[in-house]
Amino acid sequence: MSIKKMEDRDLISEYIRGNEKAFEVLLMRHKNKIYRFIYMKLRDQDLTEDIFQETFVKIINTLKTGSYNEEGKFLPWAMRIAHNLVIDHFRRNSRVRMVSESSSSNPDFNIFDTLKLTDENREQEITRGELEKQMVDLIEYLPESQKDILKMRLFQDLSFQDISEKEDISINTALGRMRYALINLRKLIEKHELVIEF
Repeated sequence: MSIKKMEDRDLISEYIRGNEKAFEVLLMRHKNKIYRFIYMKLRDQDLTEDIFQETFVKIINTLKTGSYNEEGKFLPWAMRIAHNLVIDHFRRNSRVRMVSESSSSNPDFNIFDTLKLTDENREQEITRGELEKQMVDLIEYLPESQKDILKMRLFQDLSFQDISEKEDISINTALGRMRYALINLRKLIEKHELVIEF
């Protein structure tokens, strides 16, 4: 069988046995999806390339050390690594900030510091990191205008003045969209059995 027609799990086995070509096929097969996934989170080409490379360094290291045990589910596993690295980037740069509805002037309010599990949550063993990843994903389900405001405030750390100028809207409109974004985000969080206090 041609190496290009092999299943992911077979390519991984081949690579672990020393066949470098197998990893090249695996990379070529999935690189566009993983790159687009990272870019959608960051919207920055240079940063996306850095995280993309970091993702594959981590993938290689995991495979080389024999720590991979995903039973052939390579792409979801690779996406999780990429997502974790994106979260790490936001943490390192202290850019993952959020304001409360009642105190929009508090720049140190961090939504990720308030995540907690309820006693009745059926996924008691889920990690804090998984919660954070899910919450970032939920932002994507907001209406476009609310999502944009939230991302500018959370990830770009823009003031409401900056946002109003960038979007050509009044500060009150920016605040209003932020408020509705938080309300809708709360609903999504509750729907997905996450509890957040802000």
